[in-house]
Amino acid sequence: MHTVALVGFPMDLGAGRRGVDMGPSALRIAGIAELLQGLGYRVLDHGDIAIRTREVQDVHDPRLKYLPEISRACRELADRVTAVLTAGNFPILLGGDHSMSIGSIAGIARWCHHQGRRLGVLWIDAHGDLNIPETTPSGNIHGMPLAVALGYGAPELTHLPGFSPMVRTSDVVLIGVRSLDPGERKLIYDLHLRIYTMQDIDRRGIYTVAVEALQYLRNRVEHLHVSFDVDVLDPSVARGVGTPVPGGLSYREAHLLMETIAEHGGAQSLDVVEVNPILDDHNTSATVAAEMVASLMGKRIL
Repeated sequence: MHTVALVGFPMDLGAGRRGVDMGPSALRIAGIAELLQGLGYRVLDHGDIAIRTREVQDVHDPRLKYLPEISRACRELADRVTAVLTAGNFPILLGGDHSMSIGSIAGIARWCHHQGRRLGVLWIDAHGDLNIPETTPSGNIHGMPLAVALGYGAPELTHLPGFSPMVRTSDVVLIGVRSLDPGERKLIYDLHLRIYTMQDIDRRGIYTVAVEALQYLRNRVEHLHVSFDVDVLDPSVARGVGTPVPGGLSYREAHLLMETIAEHGGAQSLDVVEVNPILDDHNTSATVAAEMVASLMGKRIL
């Protein structure tokens, strides 16, 4: 029996809108552990990383809001994730805003480095999360985690695993993107990042895109990390997210994407981020997110 380890990261410091700090609780209430147990997994819930709220902190740098606490919390998460992988378990990290991925990927990258494994990241998101302090329009760090993982940004974040970059540019694929800032577009072109926008999905279909992305990564890496931002879904499917953007994946497109990941060897670690119960209706978005996780972890129609 495979063991899944849940770790909550109840943070909204990286976001401009309050409420995503309740995401881990919303996902637990939605029954994520029970869904995984129903698939035959043993589930260990490690609880939440302790995070200081913004009411007891000051913003020292408007381009990197709440950097000291985000850096500290991500360092703690990285240590926890490394320990989970070392124990032979599958980490599922529950956010929280997407700055969580700085810590999760740091911990995974450190473990992969020690194991001599090459890390790949599938970034499923409406946004690129590729801002850096010089280009950010808001100073919100949840718009920076992928850039940080690629080695761009504040050294307090980029070097969390003890080295930088955490993942090679060639070993990252983005799916579902439909909202980019000018600085992010430039970085995508400069780094030649492999990206499938919603326009690509509209033209080619989610299955074709998913298979192509997964085959590309499977030919390059030994450990696949999936970072799933629930705002990749259309707001008609999941409106309770930190930064909703119209024109996203439909319910079935998202399930098919997750099912295809499972059919092509699965992932070895997972982030679920940006669920915001304050903006939701009867915890629907967390419930949908939990169902997507189940599909990624092997739930099938037949």
